[in-house]
Amino acid sequence: MQSRKRKFEGKTSIWSCFLLTTLFASCQYTNSSAEDNGGRDGAPEPLFQNFTYTGTDKIYQHNPLQDGHFYSPILQGCYPDPSITRKGDDYYLVASSFVMFPGVPIFHSNDLVNWKQIGHVLDRESQLKVETAGISAGIYAPDILYNRHNDTFYMITTQIASGIGNMVVKTKDPLQGNWSDPIKLNFGGIDPALFFDDDGKGYVIHNDAPDEGKELYEGHRVIKVWDYDVEKDQVIAGTDKIIVDGGVDITQKPIWIEAPHIYKRYGKYYLMCAEGGTGANHSEVVFVSDSPRGPYKPADKNPILSQRHLDKSRPNPVEWAGHADLVETPSGDWYGVFLAIRPNEKNRVNTGRETFILPVDWSGEWPIFEGGMEPLQPSIKMPQGAENRMDTDDFFPNGNFTFVDKFEGNGLDDRWIALRGPREKFVEEGTHGLIIKPFDVNIKAQKPISTLFHRQQHATFSASVDMNYKPETESDLAGLACVQSETFHYVFGVTKSGADYYLVLERTEKGESSVIAQTKLAEAGKISLKVEARGDDYQFTYAVDGGDFENLGGTVSGDILSTDVAGGFTGAMIGLYATSANDIHIN
Repeated sequence: MQSRKRKFEGKTSIWSCFLLTTLFASCQYTNSSAEDNGGRDGAPEPLFQNFTYTGTDKIYQHNPLQDGHFYSPILQGCYPDPSITRKGDDYYLVASSFVMFPGVPIFHSNDLVNWKQIGHVLDRESQLKVETAGISAGIYAPDILYNRHNDTFYMITTQIASGIGNMVVKTKDPLQGNWSDPIKLNFGGIDPALFFDDDGKGYVIHNDAPDEGKELYEGHRVIKVWDYDVEKDQVIAGTDKIIVDGGVDITQKPIWIEAPHIYKRYGKYYLMCAEGGTGANHSEVVFVSDSPRGPYKPADKNPILSQRHLDKSRPNPVEWAGHADLVETPSGDWYGVFLAIRPNEKNRVNTGRETFILPVDWSGEWPIFEGGMEPLQPSIKMPQGAENRMDTDDFFPNGNFTFVDKFEGNGLDDRWIALRGPREKFVEEGTHGLIIKPFDVNIKAQKPISTLFHRQQHATFSASVDMNYKPETESDLAGLACVQSETFHYVFGVTKSGADYYLVLERTEKGESSVIAQTKLAEAGKISLKVEARGDDYQFTYAVDGGDFENLGGTVSGDILSTDVAGGFTGAMIGLYATSANDIHIN
């Protein structure tokens, strides 16, 4: 599962929009095979070459790194709900992936500054069964934890699909991968996390609904704890107990207490949770107890991390901060990773929820995120002894950077993902480029689609690719897609009508599609496609046979690529797309 090296240059929606019981019922897994989605025999297959993604956000241009600093977020784009653990000098970090396949990206670092993606935790169909799930179902809030008592790494999460629900997988060595198949856990709710006490005893904590008949208001949730049988990898029946009801102060009707973690320090047990929903009111709060099973007392000053109280007109705002996890360094310092968003000039959230990091002061009774209640800055001081190498080798880049993938047959970079099924079922990479074998479903389907995605990681970016493609019928289309979900996206591709070839730009909003622009091509074959964004303004351009780029459709709004318009939990993605079930009709 080692990450393949690539070239780098330079440097509320809220949970209540999902009824969990409905999701479990509606996202049932059907065992469709690759053949179910395969296109017709002999359907044309586009060849993609020379993909280039460049981010040029002004915040990085105006805030070059000072000596001894590094940028936060450390993972730009849709890498939400981070969780972190450490064994010795090795840190491992995971994030939510929903119906992205493979699932749960995993990163490794020795210093909290320089991160390498080492693969994905869920990289097999036996682990990830999301074939018919909506884009914001699938894998929620993974928690990674190293258990020193048995030298084992655990990843526990909720799979909102296929009837699996809460589950755990294990490995002895994340660098080698080989995570187990899922073990289904016998409890409901979401956001499970593990805790292993000094005596080796295990516990599971998670978000759940109040006891039947005791829900006081919409968004009223509780945190439960279970004893965990480490030998059987299962919660112990009858040990469940509510340890937080509603949140810090139930008289204030707090919503969506979730993402719990327990830490032991000073001989006491600290429970840290998100509160307020993963939107504008998001925050992080903390409680303390003499036992992992409670009772828990909230800190006198909560929250310990939030941006919700700050002036909304402040420059370069970071919002929605919360859903955090803590890690202690070998030297005894503490850091916290958490999600937040960076809205564009129209307060839209196209890059999705990203992974940020801050030092945590735990010299007193309570952990305090340093600067976590103040406007978050684009960079922070590096841990002692660290050296920033994020623009070298195969470290994951942040700030402004360029990513180039020539598709030369060296294996797919780990940041390329599919939706709902394996990339290998539609991708063929050779020394001269990447072939996508089109499925007989299009990008609007809640099924595996033949599209390879790269996350949008900047508000200001360009993404281009060279394509060689000759459609045979009106059902054939290939090109670029900018996608927030199956019902909110742009398609910019080449198709056929009668004997003529066309390049079309289609906008889909709430599942309703309209052709914004089209142009007849003199012939099919080699074409370069590009999408550029300046905040909310997107442009789609093309060049034929190495000529100058020409615009198609003028400037269009990125509104439908924003979480606050499209809903759900994912960020925008740029896709290399092919289908033999095209439904875009030429006027």
